[in-house]
Amino acid sequence: MGFELVMVHLITGGDQRLQIFIDAVGGITLSDCEAVSRRLSPLLDVEDAVPGEYSLEVSSPGIDRPLVKPQHFQKVLGERVKIRMKARYHGRRLFDGCLTEIRDDVAVLEIDGSDCALPYAGMERANLVDADLAGASF
Repeated sequence: MGFELVMVHLITGGDQRLQIFIDAVGGITLSDCEAVSRRLSPLLDVEDAVPGEYSLEVSSPGIDRPLVKPQHFQKVLGERVKIRMKARYHGRRLFDGCLTEIRDDVAVLEIDGSDCALPYAGMERANLVDADLAGASF
């Protein structure tokens, strides 16, 4: 169908949700999400990919797009990102800074004027931070 699979996330407990994030060079429309959902839903049901009842959600990565693959990090060089590590790294798990460099096994953030190299293998979650909404409260 020509879309990139960005991330799959299963939310369990209570009402299960299978979230599928897709992207494309020109962006994603609601019609694209509907088409992918219609195509995937019967396949997931036949394969019984998710035990029990669940809701399928197909969407774009959004403004706080998850950064999963090194290519995702490359696309947002120079932008503000937040990274949560699986375990404490340099005494903490949460990092928020400007992505300044990408290497084979690490992403380098500038945090308070210092560079901090974070290994991809140790990352639990990484997201782009929308500068326009960073300080907003809703």
